[in-house]
Amino acid sequence: MTEVQELVLRALMIGIGATAVLDLWAVFQARVLKMPAANFRMLGRWIGHFPRGQFLHENIASALPVRDELAIGWAVHFGVGIVFATLLVAIMGIEWARQPTFLPALIVGVVTVVAPFFIMQPSMGAGIAASKTPNPNTARLRSLVSHTVFGIGLYVSAVITVQLLS
Repeated sequence: MTEVQELVLRALMIGIGATAVLDLWAVFQARVLKMPAANFRMLGRWIGHFPRGQFLHENIASALPVRDELAIGWAVHFGVGIVFATLLVAIMGIEWARQPTFLPALIVGVVTVVAPFFIMQPSMGAGIAASKTPNPNTARLRSLVSHTVFGIGLYVSAVITVQLLS
């Protein structure tokens, strides 16, 4: 296997694993903490409007539904996790993926909170960093915690990937 193939394989495994860790956190939040889970149908609806040239919505929940929006949302959710993992591996290098350390994964996880704060939430009608939601600080904290969990998932998945590929 070439180094590029190894990088791609490791990034895929790490991204899928980290996203799965984030999803397990969401299940824990929903079942134990009684907090509502993310609605990937709305993510799919947002993305589904892109081919029509609509990128901004006043309220994504009021936008017309698109075909297969839930499947689109889940695919994008995992795709973004893979992209973030690829950025981590590309920045840190293949050696990091072969011998992962915690801090770079955590930093990347936390930094990825810029995506919902400055792209997704404003584009879906929630405002910058959820400023138009009923409880902006709660929404911000939940996003930050979730992306921190994603960062932990990046590290855990990298460690597991090392074991699986050894």
